[in-house]
Amino acid sequence: MKEAELKLIAELIKNSRRSDRELAKATGLSQPTVSRLRTKLEKEGYIKEYTAIPDFEKLGYELMGITFLKLRKTLEPEQIEETRQIAKEKLEKSRFGIIMLERGLGLKYDGVVVALYEDYANYLKHVDALKQFPYFEISAIESFLINLKDTVHYRPLTFKALAEHLLIKNEKNKVTSHPIKHNTHF
Repeated sequence: MKEAELKLIAELIKNSRRSDRELAKATGLSQPTVSRLRTKLEKEGYIKEYTAIPDFEKLGYELMGITFLKLRKTLEPEQIEETRQIAKEKLEKSRFGIIMLERGLGLKYDGVVVALYEDYANYLKHVDALKQFPYFEISAIESFLINLKDTVHYRPLTFKALAEHLLIKNEKNKVTSHPIKHNTHF
């Protein structure tokens, strides 16, 4: 990815509501270049969507849960596809604020759910719903719950830090991909 494209993505991550003129000023690019690059990045799938991060507590959520799932057995390929379809349908009708549902590896678990809950009772209903999911045959569920009403926050959910990290990572990659050439002739 070119440096200009990365700068634009970083600025959009920080605040996607800014106009192309404002983004041009922030990136040091011309406004037409920003418009062209934004369209290109959208078409190529680097930018999937534009969104806002609201104050979840003000929207009525008390808890954010990161729930890990362990399955008794590995799903067969046809079960995976059917489960994806069922999950898609259920998520559209869900009473739970599911942000992410993915499979993965780590901590001896097979999947993770990140969701928002109005209260602890709502969280317990969601855990029960997960246990009823076709094919899952869950052998273990563990959750880490975050109290959104807590007055102490170390680093709340934001993507600004990620935007800065992308730029720093890019700078480090430039340094390591262009090593200093030493003169070996004396």
